[in-house]
Amino acid sequence: MNQPLDTPPPRRAADTTAASAAPHGRCPAAAAKDPTPCEGPRDAATIVDRHGRESAGCVHHCARLLAGLEGARVHPFVPAPQALDVYSRARELPPFAWEIGR
Repeated sequence: MNQPLDTPPPRRAADTTAASAAPHGRCPAAAAKDPTPCEGPRDAATIVDRHGRESAGCVHHCARLLAGLEGARVHPFVPAPQALDVYSRARELPPFAWEIGR
């Protein structure tokens, strides 16, 4: 691509819709029906679904998202402590945990 270095890279359409769909004060990985608050930074981890779509969010909501998406994974550039935290939390959760009060 022949872009000047000071030009920001183009954003994918999925990234902008996910960010605008998130309620104010919550990370984009939080499901609309999930009542739990974010834990830590809103961009601590990124989940990649089987189609390559990405969703950044806090560790808590990324774990809940990972538990409910078949074939999803943590982005490879997420630091190891956050990635391990997401995987270990997701392992303990059923899909759509907020529907059963978890």
